[in-house]
Amino acid sequence: MNQEFLSGKGGEREKGRAMPTRHLKLTVAYDGSAFHGWQEQPAPLQVRTVQGVMRERLQKLTGEDVSPLAASRTDAGVHARGQVVRIVTAATIPLDRWPQAANSVLPPDVAVREAVEVPPAFHPILDATWKTYAYTLLNSPVRSPRWRQYSLHVPYALEVGAMDQAAAFLLGTHDFSSFCAAGSGARTRTRTVYAARVTAAGPVLRFTITADGFLYHMVRIIVGTLLLVGQGKLRPPAMAEILAAKDRNAAGPTAPPHGLCLEQVGYAK
Repeated sequence: MNQEFLSGKGGEREKGRAMPTRHLKLTVAYDGSAFHGWQEQPAPLQVRTVQGVMRERLQKLTGEDVSPLAASRTDAGVHARGQVVRIVTAATIPLDRWPQAANSVLPPDVAVREAVEVPPAFHPILDATWKTYAYTLLNSPVRSPRWRQYSLHVPYALEVGAMDQAAAFLLGTHDFSSFCAAGSGARTRTRTVYAARVTAAGPVLRFTITADGFLYHMVRIIVGTLLLVGQGKLRPPAMAEILAAKDRNAAGPTAPPHGLCLEQVGYAK
């Protein structure tokens, strides 16, 4: 690939010709440490967001505003391995070269992993049928500089089996009001959880949850509650009681954002 293409000149419209518009579904990974979340903030706030960076850099590549729209508006400090972003473009960059071309202009903490063309009606939020998030805990007496931006350091002992048992009570369709932070604009707080597990690989614990949707800070509040179970301050069946309460005060604290990662977004075939 020549430097002219990498600079974005190869993506411009041919002179005198209107090129057909394409809708692309990009799978995007990012390190959320230096971002104030996905969503661009209104002026006069000058904060760095993933959406803002992608809009600016892909405009340099294509010569147009590609209007990036994501499946999930991740919060400040939250990471992603499988964020889905739709863009609209008339650039002539071949589809199989889109990841390489995009990554040539994106900063090191954002990368396009895959690009596929989708119908114009595709909507990354409304068409999503499930999402998977993972929260990572480093359960060790000594903190690790390597893991400090990607896991919550927990220096005290945790009962992983009890945490996994408690997570099982989340399965099914429930009102998750107890696990929703104030400020949520959701019309309903009912969600269906398809999978929820706590697993361990040495000192690294992962809470993985798949659901048809998530409420504001829902995963982080669940993690804060599971930590109480892991310490023996709550028994696993207490998770069912907390769900039934439909009261945020019944659940545990909100875990910090840096241990959370959007793993994958699923769509119907």
